[in-house]
This record gives sequence, C-alpha cells and structure tokens, in this order.
Amino acid sequence: MRALVQWIFNRPYLLLFLTALFWSGNAIVGRAVIDTMPPIGLAFWRWFLAFLIVLPFAIRPLMADAQVLKAYWLRIVVLGLLGISTFNACLYIGLHSTQAINSGVLQSVMPMLIVGMTALLGERPTARQLVGIVVALVGVFVMLFRADPALMAAFSFNPGDVWILAGVVVYAVYSVGLRWRPQLNPLSFVAATFAVGWLSMLPLYITETMNGDPVTLLPINLAAIGYVAIFPSLVAYLCFNRGVELLGASRAGITLYLVPMIVSLLAILLLGEPFHLYHAAGMALILGGVGFAESRRKDQQ
Repeated sequence: MRALVQWIFNRPYLLLFLTALFWSGNAIVGRAVIDTMPPIGLAFWRWFLAFLIVLPFAIRPLMADAQVLKAYWLRIVVLGLLGISTFNACLYIGLHSTQAINSGVLQSVMPMLIVGMTALLGERPTARQLVGIVVALVGVFVMLFRADPALMAAFSFNPGDVWILAGVVVYAVYSVGLRWRPQLNPLSFVAATFAVGWLSMLPLYITETMNGDPVTLLPINLAAIGYVAIFPSLVAYLCFNRGVELLGASRAGITLYLVPMIVSLLAILLLGEPFHLYHAAGMALILGGVGFAESRRKDQQ
C-alpha cells in the first residue's frame, strides 16, 4: 500500500486529476446543501473535521518539523489564511447569492491569474501554454453558456460574484505562494494550514451562529461535511500541493480547467442531467487545450 501511495505521489498529472475530481464533487455537494447549510458553518466544520482526521497521522511529522514550523510560522499562517479560510469562505458565501454559471465563469479565470502572477515573478508562459489556456477557456464557456450566444449576451453579475472573484484571486495568490512553502513533510504542512484555517474561521462561525444561522444536524448536512472534509480538503490539498511542487504553479494551474468539465460529467451521471452536443464540444476543447498546454516538444525534453 505504501509503495502505491509513493507511486501516486510522484505522478503529477494523476494528482492534479484527482484534485479536479474531488473539487468538482465539492461543487456538487455545495449546491446540494445551499438551502440547509450556512456558508461559514460549512467551511468551519469542513476544515475542523479535516484537521481532526489528519492529526493522528501528522503528529510524528509535526514533531519532527517543529523547528521548521517555528522558524517559518508566518509563512504557514499566511498560506493557511489564503488557501484554507479566506478562499473557501468567499466561495461558500458567494454561492449563496449567485448562480452556478456565474461561479463557473469566475473560477475559470483562476488559471489565467496563476499564469499571470508567475510571469511577474519571472516564470514566463510558453506559446503552447497560452494557446492551450485560450482553447480550454473557450471550452469552459461553450459548456457554461451551452454554445448559445444569447445566453452569453444575457450574462450579468450578482452580488455574490464579488465574493467568488475575491476567492479566486486569493487562491491564485495561494497557488503561487506555494513556491515559498518551507520544506516540510506534506502531512505537517496540511495539518498546520488546516489548523490556521479553522481557528481563523472560529470567530466568524460564532458570529454567524449567534445571528440566527446555526448548522443543523440534518443527515444531508452531516454527509456533506464528511465528504468535503475528506476528499476536497485533505486528499485534494495533498494532491494539489504536491502537483504544484512537481510542475510549478503555472502548469499545475492550467489543469484546473478540468473542474467545470468534471462537474458537468458528475451532474450528468449522478443528477440525471441530459447530455448535449455542447457538452461534448466543450469537453473536447478543454481536454485539447490542457493537453496542448502541458505537452512538450521532443526537442525540448
């Protein structure tokens, strides 16, 4: 089993596909409980439970990395605030007051932001990456707007879009900021950042509860918290952080275009939504764009 985990941990594209898969499930679950779970409550219990799950496995690594954690505590706190608490709070708050299509459009900007930020730091994108980004982005828009220009023309922003856009910018900064992550065991890093995430959300969660919006112990809510704590949180963050470590933020960020494609597939398979030609066209463009951007000419290898 350990050999299998090690093998997976050295396969960046498999890791990033798993990231996209589990984050897509997060979008489905988030929509399913939008009427029964307050946004901060969902985010708080997601990260608190994820921290409790990882802690038994992370105790030894945390003890071994104690000196590094002490020396670089500020970086850990900043990354935890960005990638754990702020991004997820913004996303869940935004989903409560905007449409799913708006969320998809705004989140599709994230790979471009990551590439742009890394370019400012000297990691210039290749022509293949830029072409691949454009092709994949067109694929996202084909799926979101059903290849209908009238839908695109009727697109309008909602109040929740500001929250989602803020979250997208924050997560792009987190992705790029991973280059300054201290040399830690992966379990130490996620445990430390998860702790920062849920602790920083605690005052907001208490305020939300006292204002009359508590988390209710409905079966659907408990199931949602369990799923988002394990897969989109613990497993996906381990996979994404490692993928960025192996490929760099700009190349890893491009694979995030797989998320809207997988969300559509899950909606078709799990929710019974019909499959249309625009789904096929959009998926082909996304896969083609990501594949082209990530490919390397033989003379460059």
